Amino acid sequence: MSSPHRIFTAAFASVYPLYVQKVQKKGRKPEDVDQVIGWLTGYSPSGLQQQIERKTDFRTFFAEAPAMHPNMSLITGTVCGVRVEDVEDPLMQKIRYLDKLVDELAKGKAMEKILRR
Repeated sequence: MSSPHRIFTAAFASVYPLYVQKVQKKGRKPEDVDQVIGWLTGYSPSGLQQQIERKTDFRTFFAEAPAMHPNMSLITGTVCGVRVEDVEDPLMQKIRYLDKLVDELAKGKAMEKILRR
């Protein structure tokens, strides 16, 4: 049996600032990152802040997510050369969905489109 991917046990709090940094370089706000995370996971701003303060790992972050968005399967495309819709591990797929949303923010895509409205 292969060991779990390193990202599963990485603290969400260690990656979150990288998401913020990535979008800020492109003129977006940290609140935009919070909004897409909230859309995907159902976390409120205070719930998200609690996860960051607790230094929750990705596995726990997604396990404790209040409500994964029913339209998350509409997130398609590639992240790091991997098609997000083809990722077989459910946890890795959620992480890739989040990466894809952050990429779209950084690319200046309209929030309406990012949130699959």
